[in-house]
Amino acid sequence: MRAFRRRRGVYVAQLEGDEATILARVVADTSALLGVPLRPGEEAAEASDPLAHLSWSTEGLESPTDPALARLLPDASRTDDELSQEFRRLTEPELRAAKVARLRMVWDALRESTGQVRVPADRALDFAAALTDVRLVIAERLGIRTEEDAEQVQDRVARRDVHQGPDEDEVHLALGMVYSALSWLQESLMQVMLPTMED
Repeated sequence: MRAFRRRRGVYVAQLEGDEATILARVVADTSALLGVPLRPGEEAAEASDPLAHLSWSTEGLESPTDPALARLLPDASRTDDELSQEFRRLTEPELRAAKVARLRMVWDALRESTGQVRVPADRALDFAAALTDVRLVIAERLGIRTEEDAEQVQDRVARRDVHQGPDEDEVHLALGMVYSALSWLQESLMQVMLPTMED
């Protein structure tokens, strides 16, 4: 994986085939969490999938029961349930649709990748926002709440060191590696975008 570079109004990153496939998978998982499968047959996800079998309010009135989804669709108020429910009723369908549209754009870019992921400059902020949503979901699965938590996960990934049982180790390490890769990729995109944003 190589960082984003600007080329004639397009931001380009180099990704190997397996890297693009893995990132496309977690992007699709995040969209499924929001209620819109991107992959054929995704509604029949296996129980072993760490992002499968998640629940949400189909009426958009109650706070999500899954903590990862709650990070994507937070309450408008922590103290006023009635206000939060009304805010969800009025805004959540559009918010879900906007997030899914951004995720679909990233998913398409990753699936169409032939060694390069190309992001038009006018869609780069949307691309970065979608990566943020994916990172939020993975961060919840890894128990990341602070910068220190994120650094500890990245340190364990660098050392291939996790401390639960064997099965949990494998999932935790895999998610940590994806989280680290997404963080690095997003940071490289933001860095190459900054000069044009300042202009």
